[in-house]
Amino acid sequence: MTAIKHALQRDIFTPNDERLLGIVNVCKAGKKKKNCFLCATADLGLRDLTEVDAKDASKENPEFDLHFEKVYRWVASSTAEKNSFISCIWKLNQRYLRKKVEFVNVSSQLLEESVPSGESQSVAGGDEDALDEYQELSTREEQDIESMMETCEYAISNAEAFTEQLSRELQVLDGANIQSIMASEKQVNILMQLLDEALAEVDTIEGKLSSYEEMLQSVKDQMDQISQSNRLIQISNTNNGKLLDEIQFLVNYMDLSKGHIRALLEGDLSSPKGIEACINASEALLQCINVALRPGHDKLTAVKQQRELFSELRDKFARRLTNHLNNVFIHQFNYFSHFKMTIPQFYRSSCLSLPGHDQSSTLSQHAAELTLPKHNPLHRDLLRYAKLMEWLKNTQKEMYDGLSRTYVDYMSRLYEREIKEFFEVAKIKMAGTTKEAKGKFGLHGSSGKLTGSTSSLNKLNVQGSNSRRSQSSSLLDMGNMSASDLDVADRTKFDKIFEQVLSELEPLCLAEQDFISKFFKLQQHVVVAPPLAQMEMEECDGNALPRMPPYMEHRHSLSSDKDMVRLMMNKIFQSIETELNSLIALGDKIDSFNSLYMLVKMSHHVWTAENVDPASYLSTTLGNVLVTVKRNFDKCISGQIRQMEEVKISKKSKVGILSFVTGFEEFAELAETIFRNAERRGDLDKAYVKLIRAVFMNVEKVASESQKTPRDVVMMENFHHIFSTLSRLKISCLDAERREAKQKYTDHLQSYVINSLGQPLEKLNHFFEGVEARVAQGVREEEVSYHLAFNKQELRKVIKEYPGKEVKKGLDNLYKKVDKHLCEEESLLQVVWHSMQDEFIRQYKHFEDLIGRCYPGSGITMEFTIQDMLEYFSSIAQSH
Repeated sequence: MTAIKHALQRDIFTPNDERLLGIVNVCKAGKKKKNCFLCATADLGLRDLTEVDAKDASKENPEFDLHFEKVYRWVASSTAEKNSFISCIWKLNQRYLRKKVEFVNVSSQLLEESVPSGESQSVAGGDEDALDEYQELSTREEQDIESMMETCEYAISNAEAFTEQLSRELQVLDGANIQSIMASEKQVNILMQLLDEALAEVDTIEGKLSSYEEMLQSVKDQMDQISQSNRLIQISNTNNGKLLDEIQFLVNYMDLSKGHIRALLEGDLSSPKGIEACINASEALLQCINVALRPGHDKLTAVKQQRELFSELRDKFARRLTNHLNNVFIHQFNYFSHFKMTIPQFYRSSCLSLPGHDQSSTLSQHAAELTLPKHNPLHRDLLRYAKLMEWLKNTQKEMYDGLSRTYVDYMSRLYEREIKEFFEVAKIKMAGTTKEAKGKFGLHGSSGKLTGSTSSLNKLNVQGSNSRRSQSSSLLDMGNMSASDLDVADRTKFDKIFEQVLSELEPLCLAEQDFISKFFKLQQHVVVAPPLAQMEMEECDGNALPRMPPYMEHRHSLSSDKDMVRLMMNKIFQSIETELNSLIALGDKIDSFNSLYMLVKMSHHVWTAENVDPASYLSTTLGNVLVTVKRNFDKCISGQIRQMEEVKISKKSKVGILSFVTGFEEFAELAETIFRNAERRGDLDKAYVKLIRAVFMNVEKVASESQKTPRDVVMMENFHHIFSTLSRLKISCLDAERREAKQKYTDHLQSYVINSLGQPLEKLNHFFEGVEARVAQGVREEEVSYHLAFNKQELRKVIKEYPGKEVKKGLDNLYKKVDKHLCEEESLLQVVWHSMQDEFIRQYKHFEDLIGRCYPGSGITMEFTIQDMLEYFSSIAQSH
């Protein structure tokens, strides 16, 4: 605020010869808030002010009014600024105005503080200029003035005389000063003479310095010549040192020992010592080739000759190494392929060598070992050349790519044969899980059969990826096996076989991938991989899934070593996915419930593979196969639902517990055993919900179509069975369905009881229904007996028709009828009979209540009592 005040004083009030005494930041009271400044000056305009209203003297309030010819209402930015401004006006009013301004709602304390010494006190800020001009005397000045005034006693009483005395004394002092100056002229002349002598001496010294400088100049020229000579010598020494360093560099890094050259040209690549020597020599050669030459080195003839020598050695050793590794690949492939025999070959040779021998027994003995050959010896032998392969990768990329292709080509054929035979054994063992296989190695299904004949066994060989034909063997064309044809032991055996297959494949793939990464050095550096193959997108059930085309059919530049490893693995194990899908199809054909086992096992192995390496070949392949397994699982669930929808009931026999209700129970019991602690529990929960909703819907459908068994009985028995099953298995995702099943069971039990009880006392029920209808229409209860159809005589007539003997007879007939309706499996007869007893007693009490209310004082009662009814129900239940 002080800065604003000074700026306003300088720019506005000073040019008008006015002085700013007070300022306040305000805005007008009202909706439009526009800030401005009110300024207070000693001006004639102050006379027009008649009243200052501070609004409230006791509370802080920034509002105030100024009354001129009209009232101006203001709101200050703060209460302190308002009070300061009003205080300033108060001072101006007290000092300059005869007609005093009236101050309303202003604190008396504020006005007292504004004038602490009475009305004679000057307005705050009024003497600001005087204060600015005043300068306090120093202590010495005060002492001088005091001493001077003491010598002149009349200084205060006669100021003029004091002034004249001071003038006289000043003149005396001026005259003395002039005389002092004139007296010192002689001394000044002496000083000037001394200065002249000093100047002469300076000229003499300058002459001597000039002569010395001339002498030193000749010495400087001689020193410059010596310095130039030394500099030339230093440059020569430096150049010689650098030349020696260059020569030493070329000798150290561009020279290959004779031993290394001999190892590269003649080293034994089959012995460990020879391989070690070749590795050392190749690394030394690579260092020579990759040495970073300095500018100008490449123009030296010796360097050019050495580089030509290195290139020649590199090419010769690369060709020799490539030929040797090619021979190693061929030798190892022939070694592992020698004496290999497929299952059909083994089977035929056994049959020819042993006439009359049981064919199924021979094949079963061979199929007893479900294992894949291990290639650890091959990997161990080849890993000795891993460093040489890395050298070849860094020096001769084309030869490295050729070796990669050769290895992949040989190994893909070897693995294809081994995997095909392995899966043939698995399929044979899997087919042996059926009941008929326990005897003659035959398989019987719902739509076909497989016996132990030679032709049928040969058809078990489901073709792999090379044949490119669909899975159309006789075994796969048989149709799904009925779940009732297989027992728990068979399914457990299938589960073990499938687990064994996955357990054999997993280490095989991981070992081969680890070997490829180490042998071909595809782990550390990102390189441009050889154009092995190009990924294609193949449509599968409407979903685009990656599929590998024939190896090297398309060239494609890869982005990383991981892509290289994955493509090599895809080629080497190109038959695994096809064989797995074929095996899965076989398991699904044998028993659709096998999809549950396969889903759990496959999910676990996918999860394990992803934890090791989410982008590995094994993880990707098993993930693709898992999609197929999941589809089979969904197809199994859809098949169960479709079977429910296709259920037909007999019109002549009672319904009982429906087959798909017990089927759901079997499925749930099996699934809970299989999916215990499984990763894919969510898939089972979703299937449960689909199945149970289908069960509910089809139970109601069958109940509505039933002619022999009442609808309430079908609903009651089946939902009671469902409720019992869900309560026993405790499937958390079906808690809502369990409660719904219980409610449906209870509702239909009650409905069946009520509808059935209307028959023994039919006329009595109709009579009281009519009574209740009249009351519902607005007839007073005590007036019902005056209606002709419902008078006391009619009531007695109806009651007489139902003596205790007739009631018991009717209940006995009802018991027999209920017994015919209900099935024995659910054992609900006693439950229903007890509910009927409770309902009968309730109706009896209700009839008595209606008689008491509608026929008061008539003395009419039923022909039998509640105790009689209890005896009737008990004796009937015991007699049956």
